[in-house]
Amino acid sequence: MMHGVHDGMNLAAIDLNLLVALEALLGERHVTRAAARLGLSQSATSHALARLRRLLGDPLLVRDGQSLVPTVRAAALAPRLSEALGSLRAALAPPAAFDPATARRRFTIGLADYAQFVLLPPLLARLSEAAPYVDLVARDYAAGQLGELDFTVAPDRSVMRADPLAGPALRARRLFRERYVCVARRGHPKIGKKLDLATFVALPHAFIAPRGTPGGVVDEALAERGLTRRVALMIQHFLVAPYAIAGSDLVITLAERLALAFVERLPLVIHEPPLPLPQFTMQLYWHERHHLDPAHRWLREQLIEVGRSL
Repeated sequence: MMHGVHDGMNLAAIDLNLLVALEALLGERHVTRAAARLGLSQSATSHALARLRRLLGDPLLVRDGQSLVPTVRAAALAPRLSEALGSLRAALAPPAAFDPATARRRFTIGLADYAQFVLLPPLLARLSEAAPYVDLVARDYAAGQLGELDFTVAPDRSVMRADPLAGPALRARRLFRERYVCVARRGHPKIGKKLDLATFVALPHAFIAPRGTPGGVVDEALAERGLTRRVALMIQHFLVAPYAIAGSDLVITLAERLALAFVERLPLVIHEPPLPLPQFTMQLYWHERHHLDPAHRWLREQLIEVGRSL
């Protein structure tokens, strides 16, 4: 006599291969053919059927002449088993290829306004052509939000003086190199053809501090020479700075790509810094959990290509 199995069967105690074998047996209704479909020997398949009969408390397949016919229990179980295994196969299937032309997807990128200014126009030009339904959310990043972002674009540690985006679960790729230049208004009364160090130190400065903390590469370079400067204006956003400079006698040190763009629009002049300043790299960061996602990988490649084109 066979003993029934209670509701709430412990799935952890069941070998999933047995259910795959049952699916083949119910489909083929023949041990040899089921064995061939499973890539098992006939005896292994017979053994699996015996285990299934004990497990489910039902003969499942009974002999009728040359073939096996399902019991009432097995016939009722067959479609639900196929559906369950089908769902499982779908869940474990590799992710579908990403088709940028038709994909509807939104990505959130954390980056300061300088990086938005430099990267977003060429990136949007690419997306409008290749991925017309991909949307972007660009926002300032803060360390606490890294988990919510698909990507972060930030300078390397030569500018940050510490790497806030370091960690075993984060990956990084270089986007582009950048250097510093000094900018002052056209016709500045204190600056001749060339900005010298004495004038640079004597002038009031504007300083961009995205995280609101004083001190940066200019202050460090001056400190090495025993010099200091007066920061008359400290602001958080890059794009305000050129307008503040154009209407005052302040001087500012900022990224060359930003300076070049604003010199075309405002009465500003670019000056070579009167002391050597380190260059920096803009980096693309992303979390390990996004690394293999096909859509994420595609946009990552677009960002890296945009960086390369700069």
